[in-house]
Amino acid sequence: MAAALEDPADADLSRLAELHGVATSYSPAPGRDVPVPASAVIAALAALGVDAAGPGAVRTALAVRERELSERLLPPTVVHWAGDPRGPAALTALPPGTRLRVRTEEGEERDGTWNLPLGVHRLTAAAPDGRTGHARLVVAPDRLPAPPGRSHGLLVQLYSLLSRRSWGMGDLGDLAELAGWAGRTAGAGFVQVNPLHAAVPGAPTDPSPYRPSSRRFPDPVHLRIEDVPEYAYVPDRERLNGLLERAERLRATVLDKGALIDRDAVWELKREALELVLAVPLGPGRRAAYDEFRAAQGQALDDHATWYALAETHGFDWHRWPGELRDPRSADTARARAELAGRVEFHARLAWLTDGQLRAAQRAAREAGMAVGIVHDLAVGVHPDGADAWAQQDVFAAGMSVGAPPDAFNARGQDWGLPPWRPDRLAACGYAPYRDLLRALFRYAGALRVDHVMGLFRLWWVPQGSPPTEGTYVRYDADAMLAILALEATRAGAVVIGEDLGTVEPGVRETLARRGVLGTSVLWFERDWEGDGRPLPPDRWRDGCLATATTHDLPPTAARLTADHVDLRDRLGLLTRPATEERAEATADAAEWLALLGSLGLLDLTAAGPPGTDEEEEIRAVHRFLLRTPARLIGVWLPDGVGDRRPQNLPGTWDQYPNWRLPIADRQGRPVPLEELTAAPRLRALLDVFTQAREG
Repeated sequence: MAAALEDPADADLSRLAELHGVATSYSPAPGRDVPVPASAVIAALAALGVDAAGPGAVRTALAVRERELSERLLPPTVVHWAGDPRGPAALTALPPGTRLRVRTEEGEERDGTWNLPLGVHRLTAAAPDGRTGHARLVVAPDRLPAPPGRSHGLLVQLYSLLSRRSWGMGDLGDLAELAGWAGRTAGAGFVQVNPLHAAVPGAPTDPSPYRPSSRRFPDPVHLRIEDVPEYAYVPDRERLNGLLERAERLRATVLDKGALIDRDAVWELKREALELVLAVPLGPGRRAAYDEFRAAQGQALDDHATWYALAETHGFDWHRWPGELRDPRSADTARARAELAGRVEFHARLAWLTDGQLRAAQRAAREAGMAVGIVHDLAVGVHPDGADAWAQQDVFAAGMSVGAPPDAFNARGQDWGLPPWRPDRLAACGYAPYRDLLRALFRYAGALRVDHVMGLFRLWWVPQGSPPTEGTYVRYDADAMLAILALEATRAGAVVIGEDLGTVEPGVRETLARRGVLGTSVLWFERDWEGDGRPLPPDRWRDGCLATATTHDLPPTAARLTADHVDLRDRLGLLTRPATEERAEATADAAEWLALLGSLGLLDLTAAGPPGTDEEEEIRAVHRFLLRTPARLIGVWLPDGVGDRRPQNLPGTWDQYPNWRLPIADRQGRPVPLEELTAAPRLRALLDVFTQAREG
């Protein structure tokens, strides 16, 4: 085991770590403090550009940092919450007589008054002793936008939502159709989907939507090819019809033969079709719209498209490219971009087309009466070999990976294989990559779910080559991260939902709630953990949340009620206790919840058997219970509407289980296409729970 920071001789290293936001211990539970290995602290500091390899280096680095902090007038980024007459907290330590000037985004000069417009401005400080300081000033609204009233909606993994028109996996046409149906027929206010970020291509593509190549640009695999206007003008109809026939066969293997979703096969077909479609010249109006998009996205889109063009030639791991091409700003990369101009244009056009269909889906949702519309999902990080990691190398921490420390559910911790952003570099550039990312996502989102929202405060960094147990937390400026989130959400008029499940640092949920970020509450986890441990009555749930019965990482409700999820984990060898014990505990857990539902008059238990005896009525009762809570948003896991028993993702598995590749299916495992879903009596009966509550 690596040595921990417990010796008084480590005081200098501990102080240095503290000044750079690197933790030397963490608390997995109240009252328990666990020291982290010194090696993890040293590695995290190294990733921040700080040499702490020996006592002498530590003393030197500590002196440099203390001098830097004592001499600077302003931190790189300053936050001011609009309406606070006191001004930014970061300025309270300025010397008396310091003069402040603000240059707003619009170029207007202001003195030290804090009646400023929202935005990211430039702040200058001039102290009486001659020192000056410059910072970006983020002026943000005090709270994020709230949902427009209470509403229910659907939760779905888009790839799993196949229709008889999609090419082997769900697409944006399917999303628009589902949203239109749910809004008009079921009175739903939103549809939440998985991250639709661009993937790292190349067979086999990682199917996880949470390990994307880029979070800023969407994945063209989700395009509905026939909805691209130029599709109608492709001259080679014979070749196009051949692709449609292949797409029909691929779709049939999933819907009719029960095959897994094959993302690579889908993309192979769509890429070939898009080569034909994009060869059709754009008309004047379309050309103007594309040029406007390309100008607005600027260097980021050029880098994104260039990475994909280079990857077609040199492979999909930029670390293995010829030396100069690993640098997005090198002369060799500029020459390659010019030589591959046609392919760069192709990938830039794909980004534009996908953006357009995403906005069309949101438009369809709002036209169907949805108060929120499409809820998009922001993954916690990006693939180390992908486009963002290549283009933004200066803000990523080399040699580190994001994960989670050991806890009651995973004694070995977790390593997610995602490089973290450097908090110092983010602050130095005014959080530009983060601002641009949010702005891009809010173009087509009615709301945004932020995965692992605790990452706005701190992330568990794991040195490459070390186990997750030998990592440490690195802190981010949560005030700045939240202020920018509030600013961009307000500009877009969008709601933000934070995924705050699991172990959460004290005060984080309270801070998020104060700023208007909704939390996530899942029925099976809502117990009185500080009391008797029993299921939490509905009146004790928080109101500022999205309340659901399950998520993509958990068993569907039918499987939870019948303890089928225990059998699945037993078959895969994932249980740490005898299956009989696990099943008994799961059955008792479900029975406790059903007893609470019965006591509230939500479920008739007079002739009831064990949990799952009347699963359809029990699932409806679960959602009646969610309606009894004060939650602002209530989500219905779409597979629950047809009795699916398979989780979309089974954490802790890789090849043992087909994560992220399952179509929505009924209780017998038969895939259910969108056309049958929207007509399914079981789904309609479940959604009638909300209709009846609204009308009653």
